[in-house]
Amino acid sequence: MPSVEEELARRLASGEEVVLATVVKLDGEPPSQAGAKLLMSRDASLAGTLGCSEFDSAALTDSASIAGSTSPQLRTYRHDLGSIEVYLEPYAAAPTLLVFAATPVARSLVRWAEEVGFRPVLVERLADLPAPSTGDLYVVHTNHDSEDLVETLEAVLPRKPRFIGLVGSRRHTGHHLEALRAKGVPEEVIGRIQSPVGLDIGARTAQEIALSILAGLVAIRRGGPGVWKSRNG
Repeated sequence: MPSVEEELARRLASGEEVVLATVVKLDGEPPSQAGAKLLMSRDASLAGTLGCSEFDSAALTDSASIAGSTSPQLRTYRHDLGSIEVYLEPYAAAPTLLVFAATPVARSLVRWAEEVGFRPVLVERLADLPAPSTGDLYVVHTNHDSEDLVETLEAVLPRKPRFIGLVGSRRHTGHHLEALRAKGVPEEVIGRIQSPVGLDIGARTAQEIALSILAGLVAIRRGGPGVWKSRNG
């Protein structure tokens, strides 16, 4: 059976939002021990224990509000035999980066995205689109010649991605946006689709283009003043 630490790493890698509870102090002789851990998430079973079901239930009750606060907190849980002080630490779900089409740009994006805090998922076919997950969603389509590009956009737009970008100039992607308009997609939604995509660093190679895209995604995530390529490019 995996340890709580191994389960924490696995759930974070899969994009889950979790709260880790750790016993840091005991008073009396409660059915627990210092260092006992309990891992909690919205959609998965508990991992570990704080020592008894009463302590686990109390921590689980607090976990939802602590996950929403994004700040670690201390809680005291009492038992007939004594009490424990517990450090509850929230781990936000890593933002998911959906990268469409197995292009050289896509391969570099997927290879580097995890290094800067994204959970990359390469989608080669629309049929392989994963189920929605918690956390922010970023979308980049790397092949403006893809036959199912419009259908792909229709599939991801209802998930309200924080960012969606198309690799290629408006000369290559504009007709896809017109197709969305013809299907009744609101103008304010279409206006949020960035094309071309990537910060203006003079990128030419696939690796450089991927770097410019990732730099832009980090700027959006962190609120930095990234300067995007002109939409007239």
